[in-house]
Amino acid sequence: MSSESKGVLPAVQAPPQWGIEPVPQGLRRLAFLDYFILWADLGVGLLVLLAGSLLVPGMGLGQALLAILVGTIIGNLLLALTGVIGSDTGVPTMVLLRPVLGIRGSYLPSFFNVIQLIGWGAFEVIIMSQAANSISQRFLGFSNHLVWTAFFALLCTLFAVGGPLVVVKQWLEKFAVWLVLATTAWLTYYLFSHYNVGSLLRTPSTGGMPFWLGVDLVVAMPVSWLPLVADYNRFSRRAKGAFWGTFLGYLVANVWFYGLGALLVLALQTQDLIAAIMGLAAGWAALLIILVDETDNAFADIYSAAISAHNVLSRAKLWHLVAAIGFIDFLLAATIPIGNYENFLLLIGSIFVPLFGILAADYFVLRRRHYDTDELYRTGGQYWYNAGLNWVALLAWVLGIIIYHLIARLLPNLGASIPSFVVAFLLYWLFALLAMPAESYGRGKTK
Repeated sequence: MSSESKGVLPAVQAPPQWGIEPVPQGLRRLAFLDYFILWADLGVGLLVLLAGSLLVPGMGLGQALLAILVGTIIGNLLLALTGVIGSDTGVPTMVLLRPVLGIRGSYLPSFFNVIQLIGWGAFEVIIMSQAANSISQRFLGFSNHLVWTAFFALLCTLFAVGGPLVVVKQWLEKFAVWLVLATTAWLTYYLFSHYNVGSLLRTPSTGGMPFWLGVDLVVAMPVSWLPLVADYNRFSRRAKGAFWGTFLGYLVANVWFYGLGALLVLALQTQDLIAAIMGLAAGWAALLIILVDETDNAFADIYSAAISAHNVLSRAKLWHLVAAIGFIDFLLAATIPIGNYENFLLLIGSIFVPLFGILAADYFVLRRRHYDTDELYRTGGQYWYNAGLNWVALLAWVLGIIIYHLIARLLPNLGASIPSFVVAFLLYWLFALLAMPAESYGRGKTK
């Protein structure tokens, strides 16, 4: 390829084989605007609209919008703070759990993360194929879910092979984010100009969705990115810019799209959001652009699933893992329905909210923002604990999960996210202080 053509068409390249190693300083190129665009774009999507539609009419629109704002702020704080640890150390999220759970202990959340990301990836491919099939059937008379499923699974897998720097710099910042911004603004204008939003705000709820359960459903969306955030924020020049870019970018997108999902359901009185958008004037164009933008979400699911698997299968080539996970997503998307979405969101929250409560206690309080990156990869070293497992942390994690499910089942009005995070944080802090000498914390310097 000539140097001239290289400047126009960036080549798809295999991810570097230091996939779970610290990112070299020379490749930490992303700043505030890069992260604002990345996380704003990851917060946009048809699945976010679908999640917003779950809040109404179980709660009124005003109450739903408040739940969206509260849940987004809570979830975004967890997301951006976890990203700070990745920015400080330059390593992916699952490796960051080695000082907390032990090197072998980190394999357990890696397993859960691969499972949830394969599920998310399959969901993304399903909804993209459904949207594309609706458009092609209407305008081309062509309908074949399997073909569209294969197309989007392959496209998003190729994006994952390219890696974050290619996707952010060459795709999101140059094309996707601007198209979806214009489309979202138009869709919002259309709803406000064609429907009486004041009347929708006065629409009574059916009472089937307690406020704090609604908050949990909103928290679950940014929390679903917690196991991924350091995979991308480790490419940052500075932790502060990455923190604010992540927090503000995802805040704008999540509030906007959750709110749009709730508005669309009430205004159009249908739970079929794809059909609803298609029914609007020029709705097919809006759906097409949102569909194109959806590819970055599936890219992130596939790429980070491969990174998490690489935490366990460190000898495997990263692009081989990417290809395998993309193929599994295709198989699942071709065979499973998209039902039980609400249960899936709550299950994600129950596993990862208390886990990152433990990580926050370990990194920000006990170790005062210092991990020894060399020790992260050394068998028998500082983070080996008992045969590679930190039973203190595993116990606090399990208790946090139990607290989450007990509250969700017995006290749904209380909301489970904040209590399970706080309980896991405090339990681990207490257990660690009792079980380990104080000098074992804070001695490792991030390199």
